[in-house]
Amino acid sequence: MAIWIIRIFFIVLTISISVSLLFSDPEFLSGPLVPFMVLIIVAVIVIDWLLPNKRIDLISSIYFGFLVGLLLTYVISLVIDPIFQPTTADAELADKFSRTKTRILIPVAIILCYLCISLLWQTKDEFRFIIPYVEFSKETKGSKPYILDTSVVIDGRIADVIETGIIDNRVLMPRFVLNELQNIADSSDKMRRSRGRRGLDVLNRLRNSSKIDFLIYERELPEMQGEAVDQKLLILAKHLNGKVVTGDFNLNKVAKLQNVPVINLNEVANSLKPVFLPGDRINILVVKPGEDPAQGIGYLDDGTMVVVEDGRDYIGQHIEIAVTSLLQTNAGRMVFGRHDATKNK
Repeated sequence: MAIWIIRIFFIVLTISISVSLLFSDPEFLSGPLVPFMVLIIVAVIVIDWLLPNKRIDLISSIYFGFLVGLLLTYVISLVIDPIFQPTTADAELADKFSRTKTRILIPVAIILCYLCISLLWQTKDEFRFIIPYVEFSKETKGSKPYILDTSVVIDGRIADVIETGIIDNRVLMPRFVLNELQNIADSSDKMRRSRGRRGLDVLNRLRNSSKIDFLIYERELPEMQGEAVDQKLLILAKHLNGKVVTGDFNLNKVAKLQNVPVINLNEVANSLKPVFLPGDRINILVVKPGEDPAQGIGYLDDGTMVVVEDGRDYIGQHIEIAVTSLLQTNAGRMVFGRHDATKNK
């Protein structure tokens, strides 16, 4: 409702100015200015109505780019002004010089305004200044932004980690990663489609979270052209001095080879799992047989696999085992234990 009040005020203001000009100059009505002003009013309001969801960063880029372009044009006009000053007092020659100067400055102004607007729009994420009452770009939290990989979004645990409040850095989702996620969500394969949709749900959760500064990073650097998504991630991380957050084992290795800071969510999860020492006794539900004839397989509450020697006969039962060893890898942790039937009787 408020926006329509503004639109009506704009129309009334324009009509008032037109009427004022009409009374001050009766020939004004016969000129082309009135239809032109009416056309401008209608065009502006229609465009405003058809584009309800406007982006403040785009508007800010146009606003500042236009002002900087005009300022540069004014500076150029001051520089070239002595060139277009006639050496004689001939009024006709002075008028000719003035028209020539105007013809030069108009295309120069258009070009400079375009270049400034384009530059500001393409580099808007590097700017940290404030328009009066409107923030051009949010201040980056933390020292380095976290850049999300497709695998870590599909995994979903990143949303739970963020909800704890331990991450205060800006979290970025590059547009090319989002495009890859959308392609997965549109896949004809049912499992891939399900994983892609889960990733989109996680992104919506991150976008609506008040715990982080989340941003879809639109810009794609020239050196990214023709590169795979993983390589684009590493290039972007170097450019922004950020960290890649991933659950992909291979990407983790490549990132370390290229000296790109990386956070492997699996390593984070493993570091938080409870530590068992050989000889510790735990209660486990044996759910399936293992690879060896006598082995049974169970799982802890956090998903850690437990291989139980002599546990095949106890599938479907809760038994107590003694931990014999642990195997720690980047893919996860495995606990090995032995069931002593005599001791458990």
